[in-house]
Amino acid sequence: MTAPLALVTGGVKRVGAAIAARLADSGYALALHGNSDAIPEDQLAERLEKTACDWSGFQQDFTVDGAAETLIDQVVGHFGRTPDLIVNSASIFGQDDANSIGEQDLQEHFRVNSLVPILLTTALYQRRPAGSDRACVIHILDQRIRNPNRDQLSYTLSKQALAGSVRSLAVSCADRLRVNGVAPGLTLTAGEYGDDQLANITAMMPLDRLPEPDDIADAVLYLARGQAVTGQILYVDGGANLKGFDRDFVHLGKG
Repeated sequence: MTAPLALVTGGVKRVGAAIAARLADSGYALALHGNSDAIPEDQLAERLEKTACDWSGFQQDFTVDGAAETLIDQVVGHFGRTPDLIVNSASIFGQDDANSIGEQDLQEHFRVNSLVPILLTTALYQRRPAGSDRACVIHILDQRIRNPNRDQLSYTLSKQALAGSVRSLAVSCADRLRVNGVAPGLTLTAGEYGDDQLANITAMMPLDRLPEPDDIADAVLYLARGQAVTGQILYVDGGANLKGFDRDFVHLGKG
């Protein structure tokens, strides 16, 4: 039996790597995209070897015109078939606000965080053979799409646009694709937060916990398997979307 094929953008590092590892454990073949390189981080590389996963890396700069179509064609050319699953995990994250936002930053965020995932979805739709089983697309979003704060404005706007595309794409592509989203909360703090600050932020969450990368991977796998589910967004955030925060988490919990 042929293994299902998943394309994971941003799939060689951080949360994308955790998603890729879970899919490898679940029997998927993997097309792993990276921006500057497509070399899996060490922990992912070990999982790929342990599972004997059929995988290949694909480097593609999403700021370049035609990147989405090129990536899909590269994956199809290598594996000889279209992906059964695309996880749009790659994104950029800026620090602008209403006082500092500029046209170039806004365009770049929308291109990488919104335009390319949407074009990957429609490229898959156009290349998916008629009569085949529905493929699945999952956009990785952000819990702030529900209750935005005033920080990282270009990033937030671009993620809100991508979230808004979920229902439209689910309707437009329903004969060949299912389209859903996962909206994580604060995950993989990468040393930006002190222990006390992180504990204070955790205590602000309704569930008194923050998500781990594996929690996000669990949600992706559920949606990948959920044949009756489309047009939905799952929040994996410890309940953060149920509350409003005036600032980004990096500014909170310091006192």
